[in-house]
Amino acid sequence: MLTIDFDRFMVGPGQALLDLGCGTGRHTFEALRRGADVVAMDHNGEDLMGVEAMVAAMVDAGQVMAPDGPVTLRADALALPFPDGTFDRVIAAEILEHVRQDGVAIAEIFRVVRPGGLVAISVPRRWPERICWALSDAYHEVPGGHVRIYHGDQLLATLVATGLEPLGSHHAHALHAPYWWLRCASGIEQENPLTRGYHKLLVWDMMRRPWFTQTAERLLNPVLGKSLVLYLRKPGGTG
Repeated sequence: MLTIDFDRFMVGPGQALLDLGCGTGRHTFEALRRGADVVAMDHNGEDLMGVEAMVAAMVDAGQVMAPDGPVTLRADALALPFPDGTFDRVIAAEILEHVRQDGVAIAEIFRVVRPGGLVAISVPRRWPERICWALSDAYHEVPGGHVRIYHGDQLLATLVATGLEPLGSHHAHALHAPYWWLRCASGIEQENPLTRGYHKLLVWDMMRRPWFTQTAERLLNPVLGKSLVLYLRKPGGTG
């Protein structure tokens, strides 16, 4: 399930890409398929081991070229261990809402992307997220959970103040918003027949990508999309 639109966020062979807060690696895998040299960075060592295992399986299946070394790196988003201008592309998908010093993380993103490079950032959309918080404290009051609800205009203003130029935005994952409302309403730690059934629908949609659910989500995203996605550019360079 990709949040970043790779047809919009152009990634090509040989480009250096940082997947910041990569989680289980969904954007890392797509960037590797497109030929990028990827660093998949996260604080969760278990997730990173899973990413390495998946990359190895993709190499064995001939889906990607074998990387020169490990793809993953465990490090801190507040102090990225890279020189200035290291990356052509930086993705930070669904991570900033977990970071208390998000301004420091944004400054680090700006620092490590080269002039002319592109940045894609996604966060939970304000009004669907507010419903989740209202329905369940456990949804966000967990170790490493969400520490804020973003207002899109304010986040964009912060990114622009850092020096990035906005290129566009969209919303994603409309079909996922009701699922999380159901989870929050029924108890985030509990499953019931309704939430299990909805989850099966989402998995089926991701695996099969039938035209009617894909069309429904595309039409609903502007209104119901759970994620806000922003695309930006660091001034200078050639893109």
